[in-house]
Amino acid sequence: MRTLRPALSVLILSAAALSLAACAGDPGPREPRRDPKTQPTLFISPAGKPFHAGPGEPYPVRTWFAEADRNHDGKITKDEFRADFEAFFRQLDTNHDGILDGLEVAAYEEQVAPEILPRLAQTPAREFSGDDGRGRGGAGGGRGRRGGGAGAVQQLATAPPKRGQEAFDGAPEFSLLNVSEPVISADLNFDGKVSLEEFIAAADRRFAALDEDKLGYLTLESLPYTPEQIVVEGKKPKR
Repeated sequence: MRTLRPALSVLILSAAALSLAACAGDPGPREPRRDPKTQPTLFISPAGKPFHAGPGEPYPVRTWFAEADRNHDGKITKDEFRADFEAFFRQLDTNHDGILDGLEVAAYEEQVAPEILPRLAQTPAREFSGDDGRGRGGAGGGRGRRGGGAGAVQQLATAPPKRGQEAFDGAPEFSLLNVSEPVISADLNFDGKVSLEEFIAAADRRFAALDEDKLGYLTLESLPYTPEQIVVEGKKPKR
């Protein structure tokens, strides 16, 4: 028994150290900070559509705004906002039945915008290659995976958490609204599917949330900054 005591003591001390670390809230190893000037960036539109930009390029909220502003008057009206949602719905509805079913939602989450998933569920990131597949919002080919193949998640510029707060995870880091999964969250009857009517209803709710002054339109200047945009452009939160 005497020969076992040193080893037993080491085990007891190790267990005690681990217990103390857990009680102290030790977060463990942290992911290295990323330089936003050398990392690609991502914007997730209110409809859930991904827009990518390369290092040093303007934050891609502008790309979405220009696309949604169909008459290019510098404003997105409620009708234009709805049209933006419907256009993305049509892209995701690959069998054209007017319903986003489980397979189509899974394709959105795993291939179109895998960054919206919690990081533990994301496809391993691939190295940014700088090709032309910028995925400026397409739900088909060229979704901004840039050299990583379908569904690869890039090492994007990330927003560090404030002291005492959890890190951002998924869509809210790249979005104007705190909506964790922009597509399936439109499923109001919880049947695991999203109809076009449900998606348009979600558009109305999200437009109202962004149009705080009840002007009936959105401007680029009136939009809040996304957490990633705050880091990339060195801005302070508007709200």
